[in-house]
Amino acid sequence: MTSYGAEERAHFESESIPLYEELATEGGFASDDARIAPGAPKRGALDMLVEMGLVHQDPETRRWIPEDPTVAQSRVVAPLSAEGARLLQESSQWTRNFTALTQAWRKSSATDDRGPFTYLRGQNIVAFIEGLGAEAQEEVLTAQPQTGRDTGGGLERTLEREQQMMARGVSLLTLYQHSARRSTATREYVAAITEIGGEVRTLDEFFNRMIVVDRRIALIPSTEDHTIALAIKEPTVVAYLVDVFMRSWERARAFTARDATVMRHIAREQRAMTMRMLIEGHSDPVSAKRLGVSPRTYAGYVADLKEEFDAETRFQLGYTIGQLGLTAEDDTDG
Repeated sequence: MTSYGAEERAHFESESIPLYEELATEGGFASDDARIAPGAPKRGALDMLVEMGLVHQDPETRRWIPEDPTVAQSRVVAPLSAEGARLLQESSQWTRNFTALTQAWRKSSATDDRGPFTYLRGQNIVAFIEGLGAEAQEEVLTAQPQTGRDTGGGLERTLEREQQMMARGVSLLTLYQHSARRSTATREYVAAITEIGGEVRTLDEFFNRMIVVDRRIALIPSTEDHTIALAIKEPTVVAYLVDVFMRSWERARAFTARDATVMRHIAREQRAMTMRMLIEGHSDPVSAKRLGVSPRTYAGYVADLKEEFDAETRFQLGYTIGQLGLTAEDDTDG
């Protein structure tokens, strides 16, 4: 049986489906119809329909007649579904195999010799995170500053792993900056994960990326090279990082639907954070990073404040705000 892939499907969608619709509307084509004559533009589409059993030529009238698509569908789709199921099963088995290897490696004497701190590099970071997720039993704390979730397959894999964790009874707390609410991919992820019991909040302040699993092991990036991460198993340090996370969590706002009151609070907090950056004299790139927004977005925040305070330069704006004695705390009251 002929196997159909993405290229054949694209041709089927663009050429064969429109031709089939014409055939169905007109009750078939005569054998000498110019549209499907040998060498005509639509002849290839007809040949594909015949090959798939969607069209046949009546032996008496010689007309090309459309067939019920249901039979052809089972012939085309069933093998693809079977192959997809086989690949999913194979992928799952490979995942279990490597999870077993990871667990053995962590329990080995070689791992113990490294002590409570282990440096991870490159792709090993992703593998380590996936292994931690597979082993989590009680709680996963995740801090994701600056950007939202990636689009594409990475988001799907992350969501699948977290769904599996939560199905085992693991609680999931995720912290973003307010700017993550602008990301469509992040909003879709949040909607999916909160639906099954995950909790997501956002905070105006900058914080560092971090993952803590079962309050026994933490993973943080290197401050100098983000292709390197540090896995921490020392209980006192892990407890300290958990305390830092929970303090931020208590100040954060729930990431839910676009509630008007919450969005007003967030807008004020981002405005206050921009004012703080100006008063402290940070550069635009540093300020944008701390707010988790692009330099262009940050420039827009500053432009709004310049108009509000009737300032011509950023220096004048920062000086005016400082002279008025405005602080982030004063500005966000109420």
